[in-house]
This record gives sequence, C-alpha cells and structure tokens, in this order.
Amino acid sequence: MRIIFTCGGSAGHINPALSVAKQFERHHPGCEILFVGAEGGMERRLVEQAGYPIKTVKVSTFERQMSWKVIKHNIASAFKVPIGQRQAAGIVKEFKPDLVVGTGGYASFPAVREAARRHIPTAIHESNAYPGLTTRTLAGKVDLVMVGFPEAAAYYEGLAKRVAVTGTPVREEFFTLTKEQARLELGMTDSQPLVVSFWGSLGARYMNRHTVDLVERWAGEGRRFHYIHSAGRDYDGMAGELAKRGVAVTGGEVRPYIDDMPRVMVAADLVLCRAGASTIGELTVLGKPAILVPSPFVAENHQYKNAKVLADRGGVALIEEEGCTGARLYDAISELLADGARRAAMGKAMKELAAPHAAEDIYRELMTLLK
Repeated sequence: MRIIFTCGGSAGHINPALSVAKQFERHHPGCEILFVGAEGGMERRLVEQAGYPIKTVKVSTFERQMSWKVIKHNIASAFKVPIGQRQAAGIVKEFKPDLVVGTGGYASFPAVREAARRHIPTAIHESNAYPGLTTRTLAGKVDLVMVGFPEAAAYYEGLAKRVAVTGTPVREEFFTLTKEQARLELGMTDSQPLVVSFWGSLGARYMNRHTVDLVERWAGEGRRFHYIHSAGRDYDGMAGELAKRGVAVTGGEVRPYIDDMPRVMVAADLVLCRAGASTIGELTVLGKPAILVPSPFVAENHQYKNAKVLADRGGVALIEEEGCTGARLYDAISELLADGARRAAMGKAMKELAAPHAAEDIYRELMTLLK
C-alpha cells in the first residue's frame, strides 16, 4: 500500500496528516508513505522529524487585499501554478500511490488535483469551521471530504461527492500523561494553578506586546499562579522589554518555544492562545478551558469562526484582537481562576466537542476508498 499525504503552511495542517499516517503504519506495517509539501515550508522539518520522507513543489499563494504589492505577488504566484503542477505530476507518476490525502494549505492542491485527474482515490480534510480556498476548490474533484467541525459540512452540500464529519486528529503525546504527572515533570509540587499562553507556532509580535504588560502585572501582584508563555521569534525583544521594566522571569516562564507542548497543555488549568483548528482539537480532547484571541490575519477570518463555535457552546472566553490589552487578558485570567465552577463547566463543554478518535475515524473513512 502506498499513500501520499500532502499538506503545508502551518502545523495545523501538518500534524493531522502525521497522526493519520501513524494509523496506517499501525494497521499496515510496511506500507509506504510519502509527504508532499511546499518548497521552504515548515512541513519539511516537522515531517522529517517524524521520520517520513517528503518531496516539495513550488506552491502558489494568492492574497485577497487590493494593493499594488498584492497584485504583483498574485501575478508572480500565477506563473508558479504550472511549475508546481508539473512537479506534482512527476511525483505522483513516480510514486504510484494507491491513495492521496490532502489536509489543507496551498501545498496540498497540486498533488491532490493530479491524483484526481489520474482517477487515483483522493480525499481532503478540512480542520476549520469555515473551509479554506484549497479545500473548497478541490471538493468537487475528490472522492471524499472530511471535516473537523460539523458546522463545516454544510459548505460542501451539492459540491462534494461525500462528506464525513471526523473531527481533527490530535497527536498521541496528548494522551499519555495525567495532569498530576505532567505537573510533577514540570517541577510543580504546590497547588497553584498553571496558566499557559502562546500565539501560534511562530508567535505574534502584536500579542506579545500585550503579554509583556500581562507578565509585568502578574509579577507585580505576587505571581499568584504558575505561568508559561511561548514568545516564538519575538522572544529576544520580549525578554529585553521585560528586563527594561525590571521584571525578572525564569527560562521556564517565558520561553522562545514550548517544545514539550503536550506536557505543558496537560498540566495547564487555563490556556490563552489563538484559534487554529489543530490547537482547538488539542484543547477539546484535554477538556481545557481557554481564552481565545483569534488571529484576524487569516483567510476568511476562519479563526474567529472556529472560536465562535466553542464560545457559543460555553467552552471558551472569546476576546477579539482589536481592543485586546494585557490588562484585559490579566483580568480575564483572574476572573476564571477565581471561579472553579465556571472553569469546570467550560472544561465539560470542551470535552463534549472533542473527537479523541479522529485519526482512527479518518483512517476507516479512507479505507472505504481503497476497498
């Protein structure tokens, strides 16, 4: 059995594909798996780190704003389309897959399109509550569309051959620790709650500026809870600003990255983050109450739509970036930490939205195409 997984652009597109790839290896030892991603994308690092081979193609990205800079970018992208398609055709022809699965991002378009053209079984997975451009464009060409949110299924009515609501896969590492074990491994032996914050895999400069204010107030009011923040690529600037304000933080409190994210998330009592679909999958599986600040700089404002689904069910507090401040974040944290009953209700609501067996469910849906 040979399978191509194609994805890219963000960890939220890549990690679900890796989770499903592991399911195929578990059920079919010796199966051959190949990933296809974009040149220069983060997928190469994540896929190779997971032990899978990956080939890359030139990928075209198109932006919707109207400016001379964007127009030039879109014109340049248009010229890349046939190049990437030829590269994908060569990969598919050489690998001869039995199945091609796209999990989102512009990188998934060329290989899925080529496989569909060759009548190879194809499927796509959309993690977000509002479908992205790539999955909407491919929906009518593939044999199966899988969605992470039930709300997303309606967008494919009359367009896709078949739609299945599967949820979004979560890495196995999120299931291996108890909260007590995770806290001990982080060196927390007291009863103080843990708050964790991060603004995406690379960070977000605007939100990190607010987080500096949050950390300053947290330190000034006696550090009444444990706190871990991932600053991403803005770490040096954030650490420098805190030092300038006389705020001492340890490496465990403000970090460049949270490399042990499963452990930290399991240990957390409250999480502050963006509203990417992969992160939401992790939060719901763990039943973690959260304060979500959706990124407004994503296609179709899909993070807000993701967060709104959870907020409407009572699982999260939703704060829009416009009007967000460090003081507002700190006050929201304090309010939730003081209300254990509300946090318990939020955690219960999150669990009700979880899809803990999503990777296995996706595997079974894909097997129907092969049979």
